[in-house]
Amino acid sequence: MSATSHQQHRRRRTYALVATAAGLATAGALAAALPATASPAPSGKGGHGHGHTSRYQDVQLLSFNDLHGNLEPPSGSSGRVTELQADGTTKTIDAGGVEYLATHLRQAREGNAYSVTAAGGDMVGASPLISGLFHDEPTVEALNKLKLDVTSVGNHEFDEGSKELARLQNGGCHPTDGCYSDKKFKGADFPYLAANVLSEKSGKPILKPYWVWKKKDVKIGFIGVTLEGTPGVVSAEGVKGLKFKDEVETINKYAKELQRQGVKSIVALIHEGGFPASTAYNYDCDSGSAGSGVSGPIVDIAKNITPAVDALVTGHTHNAYACTIPDPSGQPRTVTSASSFGRLYTDTTLTYDRRTGDIARTSVKSANHVVTRDVAKAPDMTALISKWNTLAAPIGNRPIGYISADIVKDGTESPLGDLIADAQLAYGKELDPETDLALMNPGGIRAPLTYAAQGAEGDGVVTYAEGFTVQPFSNTVNLQDLTGAQLVQVLKEQVSGTNAASPKILQISAGLTYTLDLTKSGADRVVTDSIKLNGAAIDPAATYRVAMNNFLAGGGDGFTTLGQGTNPLVGTDDLTVLQKYLTANSTPTSPIAPPAADRITVVQ
Repeated sequence: MSATSHQQHRRRRTYALVATAAGLATAGALAAALPATASPAPSGKGGHGHGHTSRYQDVQLLSFNDLHGNLEPPSGSSGRVTELQADGTTKTIDAGGVEYLATHLRQAREGNAYSVTAAGGDMVGASPLISGLFHDEPTVEALNKLKLDVTSVGNHEFDEGSKELARLQNGGCHPTDGCYSDKKFKGADFPYLAANVLSEKSGKPILKPYWVWKKKDVKIGFIGVTLEGTPGVVSAEGVKGLKFKDEVETINKYAKELQRQGVKSIVALIHEGGFPASTAYNYDCDSGSAGSGVSGPIVDIAKNITPAVDALVTGHTHNAYACTIPDPSGQPRTVTSASSFGRLYTDTTLTYDRRTGDIARTSVKSANHVVTRDVAKAPDMTALISKWNTLAAPIGNRPIGYISADIVKDGTESPLGDLIADAQLAYGKELDPETDLALMNPGGIRAPLTYAAQGAEGDGVVTYAEGFTVQPFSNTVNLQDLTGAQLVQVLKEQVSGTNAASPKILQISAGLTYTLDLTKSGADRVVTDSIKLNGAAIDPAATYRVAMNNFLAGGGDGFTTLGQGTNPLVGTDDLTVLQKYLTANSTPTSPIAPPAADRITVVQ
């Protein structure tokens, strides 16, 4: 319900009161029309002393997104958040880990009889070894213990295909790996919502499109969607047989359906997001005007979703924001995102009007909170982590290489990106000595390699578990032929087409160099004459043998030209390739140093 229609309802109600009896227009009636606080009396009755149920009921909505199976506290920058201080400075806070997330959520729920917990997708996928090795069953178990009520699907829920997603929802042992204990996996206690993901055969959603939360006489509908562009960021096999529909059209369609069923309070769970002007989790993105401090896809989506939807829980971009964006009627509407990896959770107060069955939007309050590590660990989560770590340890603790310092994944060109590209080039030459270069998508690099020991392995030791956390997708490393002209076009697609607004700079193997001029726009940002391989200019007519993962080979991340390569050869998985390279090129006494990351010359 928009604030405008809420005000119109108030005006109609006030007119009726005056017409019936002026004496009824008391301070109490005005307070009911404009709820300063909607908390019920402890008995659940109204606060007016007459034993009546209060007209307004505060409902606590706790939400988070993009957990990605991070059961243990994430390492490095992935396990920290930035907090803006009163004096304008910032500080970083260690955050995340489900042992702490469980405690924070449970403490937040205390005293809130009406509380619902929702998520914005990517609960699983690209997960660390403790979850990913077991097809994310550990994360689903953890979410059940967290009392998650509902989540939308994210793009990563399709990493292993729709059949595997259905197994996570419904339970059952993995079709290949079987059961991991004497107990059958029971699946998620919460519904996955996939309103805009349709079966190509039936034309119907593959999972529930919406779900209604009910507590006594209060009911709130949740519609879940993922980004329409999921096929561009997931391997072709993962989305085989599926259609992804427009987010706005889908939400508007099901909002009408919910309204026809008498559900007038609606929250949309959208796995698509925005980019706030500040990385601080507590940045006020409404400080200029409603939503002025956030940009990206979610802005247009929010501005076009029907005013019948009262709040949007979003994700995908791994950013933190809690602000308002005007709905189609121009009224502010809450839009939130809680960063990623379980580092934050959002606490939103929805004021439910029992008389209308709708949310009093003018009373919605929302804020992000840090999942700090200074609270007691939840014992049930500690036990869960211990159980799965015991199963994973024989594989995860095995050393696969040695490094002399942190090898980070941050930056336009990153040291870890160079290392992975070099590993794929070396493997490519094993498959075919004519391999010339390798390309790696930055989004496929999920964590840094840290020098400090993560367990008992010792400083500088890279374990299989750490390698798995870096590359958890089980992508294959493939070879294909591209012409020189196509290779140039691929590099230009980093900063043009679908990547124009948010460039995706490929990580490149040794020998490939070029200049990226950020003072220019579009494809011109890649300086054509500067592109060289081993010091020689790229010949547009020549053929180059290129190594890359199967995601890129399928044209993923907007690199459509990579989908046009010829003479394909499919190799082994990317983690095995990284493992082979680390093992072959490092020892305890001769560790690998971080690459210089000097192959791309950036002009700013």
